[in-house]
Amino acid sequence: MNHDTHWTADPDELLRVGPGFRLSEQPTDGTPGFDGGKKEGRKALSHGADVLAGLQEKLFACGRLGESRSILLVLQAMDTAGKGGIVSHVIGAMNPGGVHYAGFGKPTPEELAHDFLWRVWREVPAAGQVAVFDRSHYEDVLIGRVRRLADPDEIERRYGAITAFENELTESGTAVIKVMLHLGKDQQKRRLASRLERLDKLWKFNPADVDERLLWDEYQDAYQIALERTNSVQAPWFVVPADHKWYARAAVQELLIRQLQRLQLEWPAPDYDVEEQKQRLAAS
Repeated sequence: MNHDTHWTADPDELLRVGPGFRLSEQPTDGTPGFDGGKKEGRKALSHGADVLAGLQEKLFACGRLGESRSILLVLQAMDTAGKGGIVSHVIGAMNPGGVHYAGFGKPTPEELAHDFLWRVWREVPAAGQVAVFDRSHYEDVLIGRVRRLADPDEIERRYGAITAFENELTESGTAVIKVMLHLGKDQQKRRLASRLERLDKLWKFNPADVDERLLWDEYQDAYQIALERTNSVQAPWFVVPADHKWYARAAVQELLIRQLQRLQLEWPAPDYDVEEQKQRLAAS
């Protein structure tokens, strides 16, 4: 079901990573499958918010009454690519009671004492939930690789461990959607510069962002390897052009909507006699 006419093609197909995918060949300023501009994109986002909220409520209701299905949205990107905006504008449109948010920063001493997936398992969605990982287990093969925080053999092991982890999730009823927000290097520079010019954005700037930017090419290579090694039918990667924030938000919203629609959810039947309860209520 296509709920918005500005989507001329399914972004699920256009943005999905396939065989022979090369990140370096993907434009960061495109709007694949969407025939409008910023104004139309904002309208689509607003309309899609109601659609998404309705589908999520149905998923939540099913989970409360015994169904095991859930959704995990993984967001990965370079700094300033717009993960926070997607959490606010896309995830924020849903009932917070059915949403689980987790952001993975630098591991604590307790987390470092365990396998890298230990802290991730603790945040997976419960039945009926939509979970979002704002950064995720992929940090351990991205910054871990670029900054050499683990030896090469351990990094290699992690690709396989991630695939096994995601397969286990999908087999237990969790649909996994992995999104890389693909930002251009020049666009990142503009966004970082903008933060330094605004008092209300200075708190978002971290001098370490410039340190990471100096390793841009190394990170692009690390992303390419991660995409190749962990893309699967069960847990596919989607690379979303992120130079236009409005498009990235609309595209991620649409990926979520289409995944929820594929679940073909039905409102759960009550375990009580509706007419009897109407009579009881009328007499009360």
